[in-house]
Amino acid sequence: MKGHVAVTTTSSCAAKQWRWKWLALTILLLVFFSMFVPLAFLLGLHNGFPVGYLSDESPPSEFFEHYGSKDGAIDPISVKEDSRVKQMLMNFTPSLPQQIVQIIARQGDGKSKSSDEGSEQPKSQSMGVPKLPIVVSNMTSTSDSRPGDRIVEDLSKGSNFYGSESSCELEFGSYCLWSKEHKEAMKDATVKKFKDQLFVARAYYPSIAKLQGQENLSREMKQNIQEHERILSEVISDADLPPLFPNKIQKMEQTIAKAKGCTVECTNVERKLRQILDLTEDETHFHMKQSAFLYHLGVQTMPKSLHCLSMRLTVEYFREPRPDMELSLAFKLEDPSLRHYVIFTRDMLAVSVTINSTVLNSKNTADMVFHLITDRQNFYAMKLWFARNPCNEAVIHVLNIDDLNQSLLNGIGLKQFSASEEFRISVRGFDQTEFLQLRTEYVSIFGHSHFLLPEIFKNLKRVIVLDDDVIVQQDLSSLWNIDLEGKVNGAVNFCKLQLGQLEIILGRNIHDRSSCLWISGLNIIDLEKWREHNVTGTYQKLLRTFHNGNEETWRTAALPTSLLTFQDHLFPLDSTLVISGLGHDYHVSEEVIKNAIALHYNGNMKPWLDLGIPMYKKYWKKFLTQGEPFMDECNVRH
Repeated sequence: MKGHVAVTTTSSCAAKQWRWKWLALTILLLVFFSMFVPLAFLLGLHNGFPVGYLSDESPPSEFFEHYGSKDGAIDPISVKEDSRVKQMLMNFTPSLPQQIVQIIARQGDGKSKSSDEGSEQPKSQSMGVPKLPIVVSNMTSTSDSRPGDRIVEDLSKGSNFYGSESSCELEFGSYCLWSKEHKEAMKDATVKKFKDQLFVARAYYPSIAKLQGQENLSREMKQNIQEHERILSEVISDADLPPLFPNKIQKMEQTIAKAKGCTVECTNVERKLRQILDLTEDETHFHMKQSAFLYHLGVQTMPKSLHCLSMRLTVEYFREPRPDMELSLAFKLEDPSLRHYVIFTRDMLAVSVTINSTVLNSKNTADMVFHLITDRQNFYAMKLWFARNPCNEAVIHVLNIDDLNQSLLNGIGLKQFSASEEFRISVRGFDQTEFLQLRTEYVSIFGHSHFLLPEIFKNLKRVIVLDDDVIVQQDLSSLWNIDLEGKVNGAVNFCKLQLGQLEIILGRNIHDRSSCLWISGLNIIDLEKWREHNVTGTYQKLLRTFHNGNEETWRTAALPTSLLTFQDHLFPLDSTLVISGLGHDYHVSEEVIKNAIALHYNGNMKPWLDLGIPMYKKYWKKFLTQGEPFMDECNVRH
């Protein structure tokens, strides 16, 4: 037992000694590496390592084949240096949108496959354009709070680069055009220069402060930074700058030049500049979104003056009720021998201009009857307005859609008042050279309330439907004699778009892919043919297909249901009858406008808004009611 105990003690001590040796060896290795790493950086061995912020995507291997070659051989040192420079340049280069990257990648794959396999591919594949679904997103409505103006973007033809006019038009609507039209001179250009100098000085200061022998430069830079900060804390525009600000700018430029001449760690400067760059990009993106939001808010919100006018008229209507002139002229409201015009509207001022222009340009006004269909909120204001401002001998009948028989409304599933809808449809060309170029078109279409026409006017045979953003420049009497050849809807075709381009939205309901779209604004409706072909029944079937019950699809469904309901019942009117685009297009010639029978201000920039296109406002203002006291009290000036 003693021998056994002795052996056990000896082996235990040997094990302890072995563990102490490993522990000592580990500590020596740690000490060695802790000394080697700082020594490697001091000796410049770290130049072989990448610096800065590396992206997840490494540069392609083909990049190295172009740089550092000598007589066909590649210099490893040159490759390393060029790769570092390339990586730093890539860090400061804004990345492409993810969709563009995918398109380019797929296009490259398609080209490589076609070159390797030598097989024929379909045209869409050879172009490298993937097929993606059309996205429908809700956009802003016009100032009359219309639920329309959606955007239909054809992403199946790729995506545009950020910063281009097309993508800006797609994302922010007409704000880009409006901002260019109202561009003002910068009042803070010098202040921005102060900020730029301050950013660069702050980026260099931490590195300069650590250098030995540069105490004076460090002190000078710190003093200049403090002076710039003090000036920027007190000024907003160039007019607020102190008298000696040019000396401050020159002094800071000299200090920054000295700092750039010093040997500093580029990583620190690059990191600081990247932080500033990220902050600036975030701030820029925020301001762009804010500008777009404020623009759309200004478009879809009723201006204060117009809201005041509507409220004052409503209060006045109940304060001093006037005799209803429509009762004395009730026999005209259902007389099919007269000329009946129908307007669905929420905007009292806009529809008054439409009626004024139609009446003033008509040779005979005694047989004109205007039916204004609106909601309860605007009903009383419109009643009083046209009682105070009659239009010659024309009869103006204001109808509240909420007073209609509920069974009539529920018959077509109408949930709320829906005037003409406006959509922005964005598509791309099929040509390979143009698939990145976005083309945006504005289309106005019938709302859901329009499909009540044959039920509301049971005794009428033909009506002309006008939008409230239309003005008439010539007599429309000749339109009542046009033979629609058995068709239901006489409309102007919009051949810049075809039904086949909206196949993903319209589905398999298209009868002719090459058919042009039709637009509202001025439409001749044959109510007898409407009832004969049961157009409302067709609309109800299509509505069940495109409407799934929520509010968003209810509004969006107006586009496919209106287009498809009338696709076999359209009579094309002369394209020069109505000139569209005066609410978004800056390039409509004055000669074309003067020769047109009617002008349609479709788009976001309505003429009664401050955002309206100035060169087109004069045609609208010409028919604005004058001498109305309520307009002066509410400061309605146009």
